[in-house]
Amino acid sequence: MSLLGLIAALALGQAASSATAPGAPKPDLTDVPPPAPMAAPVARVLIASDSTAANYGASAYPQMGWGMVLKCSLDPRVEVVNLARGGRSTKTFIEEGLWAGLLEKLKPGDTVLIQFGHNDADRVKIVRFTDPRGAYTDNLTRFVADIRAKGGQPVLMTPIAKHVFVGDQVQETHGLYAQAVRDVAKATGAPLIDLDADMMGAQQARGEAGSRGFYLIYTPQDGVARYPNGNTDTTHINEGGARLAASLVAARLAFLKLPVSAYVHPASTGAQPILGGPRCPGR
Repeated sequence: MSLLGLIAALALGQAASSATAPGAPKPDLTDVPPPAPMAAPVARVLIASDSTAANYGASAYPQMGWGMVLKCSLDPRVEVVNLARGGRSTKTFIEEGLWAGLLEKLKPGDTVLIQFGHNDADRVKIVRFTDPRGAYTDNLTRFVADIRAKGGQPVLMTPIAKHVFVGDQVQETHGLYAQAVRDVAKATGAPLIDLDADMMGAQQARGEAGSRGFYLIYTPQDGVARYPNGNTDTTHINEGGARLAASLVAARLAFLKLPVSAYVHPASTGAQPILGGPRCPGR
């Protein structure tokens, strides 16, 4: 791309923090109608997050969010209400009314998983940015208070790790944002799922090459229809990454011994079948 072309792309807001092959279609979150509510769920889990957890339609495959397959680690009678939206930070989730919408849906006893940070750190699309020691901390603290005020159970989560290695060592890329989540959890007494650390550990155990397959990293030779020219997105996860992340989330959720924990049956964090979508094996 020429310099003028790059400037034009930035002006249009088309430059992404992760490199994407030219011509790759963007996922359209609006083409995924919400599932019909369960008649009488034994528990409900709501998700407030970004593109790493969000629902996607078939046209976005192999991209998936971990929220799409969390159900596979839960009792089938548990309802998952995935309100994650791509490109949102804690700031824009509030400003666009998405947080107010979640509170309208929240019922006493619901568990709310809160995972932000990727977009809060975005200094290119500055409307998303929050200072980790300022507005980001304040927004997370507000989320916890708002949920408790309505009788819900907040669970804070560090943002899922990126696929970044130096030599044979996976790298911490969320720094102050992940630490801010831990600090807010400690200050408020909210339960914590450290998905950043857990996903880093899962990658380190598999090595750089072995963990690359959890992200949207492809060569043209991989023959992925959505990325005919290849792709080098080290942030967003594919089906395998979504299933792994959901299993890690579920394992921690079971360990927290919350009321919902009795209905959590974590899928394996080892090799899982790739089914071409969010179906659950054996269901």
